[in-house]
Amino acid sequence: MGLFQRAHDIIEAKANRALDAAERPDEMLDLSYQRMLEQITQVRRSLVDIAASRKQLELQEQQLRHSIDHLQDQAKQALGQGREDLAREALARKAAAQRQLDQMDPQHEQLVEEEDKLTQTLQSLQERVNQFRSQKEVLKAQYSASRAVTAVDESVAGISKSINDSGAALQRAQDKIANMQARSGALDELLESGVLEDVGGGTDDIQKELDDVASKSQVDDELAALKAQISPPAIAAPAPESAPRGDS
Repeated sequence: MGLFQRAHDIIEAKANRALDAAERPDEMLDLSYQRMLEQITQVRRSLVDIAASRKQLELQEQQLRHSIDHLQDQAKQALGQGREDLAREALARKAAAQRQLDQMDPQHEQLVEEEDKLTQTLQSLQERVNQFRSQKEVLKAQYSASRAVTAVDESVAGISKSINDSGAALQRAQDKIANMQARSGALDELLESGVLEDVGGGTDDIQKELDDVASKSQVDDELAALKAQISPPAIAAPAPESAPRGDS
């Protein structure tokens, strides 16, 4: 297979798939029904034409028969008047009309047969159209119902997917909130325990020196208290006596 043939086959296959995707059964049914009506119209026109030709031929045959009868009468009248020559001429014309009439018989029979065939064809087409119209409406109703069901199914599928997505998003939000609450609780516990008291560099150098002084003062106070507990209490010195007051 040549390259161009393969390309042609691929293009044709894609075109057929595109047409199949774009084809709607209800529209195709209506189109087929319209074409059948057009065929019936054409058959009717042909039937009218043949019937008109048959009628015209029958009129010509009627005129020839009338002419034959008239020429027969004229031949009799001519013989009655002793005009054999006129009678002979009348009979000759009668014979010519009769030959012409005889030639019309096969044409008349053919027109009648064609008219009968077209009449039967028209009746058959009309029955097929009536059946097709009934089936068409049923199929269109089924197609509409199928489209509606398909649309509902697609909507339900979309809703289900949306619900699943929403459920997943809700679960993620709940997990994130739980994680944030756990972190918050853990931070509160660490702050209360003092583990995170100096986290973040909030204490500067001066505050550190002040804290050291306070800590050293506390140590000195505790050391003095210990010394006081260990050393004996000091004996109080007697108060000095007052000088005697002289006699005045």
